[in-house]
Amino acid sequence: MIDKQLSFGDTSNAFSGKSANELRKMNFLFTLMGVPELAKVGIFLIKTLLKLNFPIKKIVKITLFKQFCGGESLEECMIIINKLSKGGIKSILDYSVEGDSEEKDFVQNAEIIERTIALGAKDKAIGFAVFKITSIGSAALLEKIQNAAALSERESMAFERIQYRIHHLCEMAFNLDVKILIDAEESWIQNTIDDLILQMMRKFNEKKAVVYTTMQLYKKASLHNLQHLKELSKIEAFQLAVKLVRGAYMEKERERAKLLSYPSPIHNDKEATDMAFNEALEFCVKNNISVCAGSHNEKSNLFLTYLMKENNIPASSDMIYFAQLYGMSDHISFNLAKAGYNVSKYLPFGPVRSVMPYLFRRAEENKSITGEMGRELRLIREELKRRMI
Repeated sequence: MIDKQLSFGDTSNAFSGKSANELRKMNFLFTLMGVPELAKVGIFLIKTLLKLNFPIKKIVKITLFKQFCGGESLEECMIIINKLSKGGIKSILDYSVEGDSEEKDFVQNAEIIERTIALGAKDKAIGFAVFKITSIGSAALLEKIQNAAALSERESMAFERIQYRIHHLCEMAFNLDVKILIDAEESWIQNTIDDLILQMMRKFNEKKAVVYTTMQLYKKASLHNLQHLKELSKIEAFQLAVKLVRGAYMEKERERAKLLSYPSPIHNDKEATDMAFNEALEFCVKNNISVCAGSHNEKSNLFLTYLMKENNIPASSDMIYFAQLYGMSDHISFNLAKAGYNVSKYLPFGPVRSVMPYLFRRAEENKSITGEMGRELRLIREELKRRMI
């Protein structure tokens, strides 16, 4: 029961918002990123130049940053938000700063996230609000809590502030009727994050899906954890809402597991991850779980549309959303939207230097999804040829 209106090969629709010059730039950038050796050298070079304070901001901004980010401020993002909206795609404003450790930075980040929630309540072109817990609190403190280590009085107070900020952001989303995603992070802090999100779902998801937890299906335990959460939601009477992703920290997870001599928490190969992701999709659809499917995999997106039809769920159902990252997989996003499905694009923003860790992950991720990248490159080139003809 594949949707006959849906074709990921429709390049005229997928790239309708791109000029020929923009497509040529995408072709050049994706070609470079598709060569693992070049990507690795490029990342190393940019990191080195940043450490040496070389003035490379302009170069980064017109290449990686322009392709994968909405701007340095919310105001700059509005151009992209409106452009995506014309194609039937909503935006997820993601303030993508990472690595902060000072209280003043956590306070400032929380204030900017508040602004994205408020904008989401006013502008229907915004699909979700989103944040990472490490943007509003110390990762080292979250790790210490996960390890059940004793906290000093100062650390206990810092953790209380993290809890307050999470509650405040989720309460604001609840009051303004905005769905809010809380992103997954590294396994050594994820249990702490999961516990914090569960508290928010218990409080704010009594009648509808407001707070979404994130499950990384490259982790061996994720499918079991999803099933456990569903049972818990039945017992405690709250609406389970999840964002499903494959994962973004694969190399980091494997390196740490090897360094500290513990079993890797992630699947051994992509096939096992793909199977777990699709099983999670099926479990969500068949068990009335609100889901946001964050995937750049054509087969998984098609499988979800099949599951919806098989279970008589209309394309426009607010139980199911599709999501891709801005700058990637336009052939999936725009063609899903054209067929009537709910689609959003993650739109990262923030100061160029602050979002560099995010951009490095995109480059690293693209090295590991050569199949999807190759498909996207072919479609870009097909569209360029079509326009020439």
